[in-house]
Amino acid sequence: MPNPANPANPVHDRAAPFANEPVLELRRAPVRDSLTAALAELDARLPLHAPIMIGGERGADSGFESTDPSAPERVVAYAGRATESDAGAAVAAASRGFREWSARGAAERAEVLVRAAATLRERRLELAALMVRECAKPWPEADADVCEAIDFLQYYARAAVALERGPELVQVPGERNTMRYVPRGVVAVISPWNFPLAIPTGMVAAGLATGNAVVLKPAEQSPACALALVEALHGAGLPPDALSLLPGFGEVGAALVSHPGVHTIAFTGSGAVGLEIVQAAAETPDGQGHVKRVVAEMGGKNCVIVDSDADIDEVVPALVGSAFGFAGQKCSAASRVIAHEAVHDALVERLAGAVDVLAVGPPERFGTDMGPVIECEAQERVLAYAREAGQAGRIAASAAAPSGGWYCPPTVACDLDPDARVLREEVFGPLLTVEAAANVDVACETVEALPFALTAGLFSRSPATVERVAARLPVGNLYVNRGITGAMVGRQPFGGNRRSGIGSKAGGPDYLLQFVEPRVVTENTMRHGLVVE
Repeated sequence: MPNPANPANPVHDRAAPFANEPVLELRRAPVRDSLTAALAELDARLPLHAPIMIGGERGADSGFESTDPSAPERVVAYAGRATESDAGAAVAAASRGFREWSARGAAERAEVLVRAAATLRERRLELAALMVRECAKPWPEADADVCEAIDFLQYYARAAVALERGPELVQVPGERNTMRYVPRGVVAVISPWNFPLAIPTGMVAAGLATGNAVVLKPAEQSPACALALVEALHGAGLPPDALSLLPGFGEVGAALVSHPGVHTIAFTGSGAVGLEIVQAAAETPDGQGHVKRVVAEMGGKNCVIVDSDADIDEVVPALVGSAFGFAGQKCSAASRVIAHEAVHDALVERLAGAVDVLAVGPPERFGTDMGPVIECEAQERVLAYAREAGQAGRIAASAAAPSGGWYCPPTVACDLDPDARVLREEVFGPLLTVEAAANVDVACETVEALPFALTAGLFSRSPATVERVAARLPVGNLYVNRGITGAMVGRQPFGGNRRSGIGSKAGGPDYLLQFVEPRVVTENTMRHGLVVE
């Protein structure tokens, strides 16, 4: 099916300046019709099969299933359930693939990534439809996910070519100094379900662009989306051994983390799992001749500060979009609003009115504002937090939610006890709290007291306040007078501090450095005579 955003589907020249992939204009009826048709074509093929893939060989393609969160009786894909033995085989294959893949120059590796990006672009409508079904992403979110995956491939392809040139060092007479970056070896990628194509693409592309081999363990909720990425890269000319796919559960991820043949671990997910990975990766058993490197994005408790001079007409839609977009299932989602006491009551009233009219329903409907959460366990967790918020304070708004899927009502809570659990812990769902503060400095103290430091927002008309808060808050990404989600590759490099993450920012100029090691050669050029051969 043609891509309405880019009908010719050209392979972007990697030498051209990087530009973000444009999103579809869903206000146009032909675009909506194309997406609806893509969904119908996908539905006719369900359920899909996502096999274990090691060294290009397809293994078992059944063992567990992914289902549609808005209609849990619909099976989207059957997937092979990888084991610890499969993890060992995949690392062995990656070790072989590393030798071939790392021997290629950065320019040749970049061409593979660019061709894979072209494949994703050609399959754009189908992949967006797949995310609507497998993860209940509404159309705008699903399309943006595909665009971000394309961006990662394009951005890291260019960055790897620049990295290969190495930095300029100080030179003196009689001496030559050079510095280059070489791949570390085997990268284990453990990816989440909430950005089922974009996030695994980013981590996998970074490992491959720098010459490493990769073993991908996707979230068990989204194996079919991960398969699409692996197929695109293999089809683009990546050696089969350089990328394996291990759908499955926590035990196979743990096996990869502890395997002595793994050199780098790239993880995105919960803080609890991330800290377990950091601890396990620190072990250096006999026979492991390296220390593993961990790149981890581990979520947040993201606060938005609203000053007394803020434009409430701008604040309310930005908060609603940041808190309830994709049912709040983003590590960057707004979770906690700290409003100046002069505007607190008016803000709560306006937020309640906006939430009351949100359309909660199936994500394939173009008028849907919010779909379900990913699974039953998530629904139970979010509803439990909402009950606790009601007991510790007051529910200011809670929109109606349909039955039949894993739906949670979008909820705003206020007047909470300062010790309420919901103010400290990551909910990862459509629940927003609002509290009053005497001034911006008090609000900053609240943010500083949290162990998380991923994103935050500030609404203020005062340049001095913006400068002061930006200098003070410890978060990785601060958004001023706008929503706090939707970071773009190359424009807003993304990643957190404190317990929100380890490593440099995804989609930024430093990210690839985590997948390489530097080597310096110093040569004495004042030779005494020549060697006769």
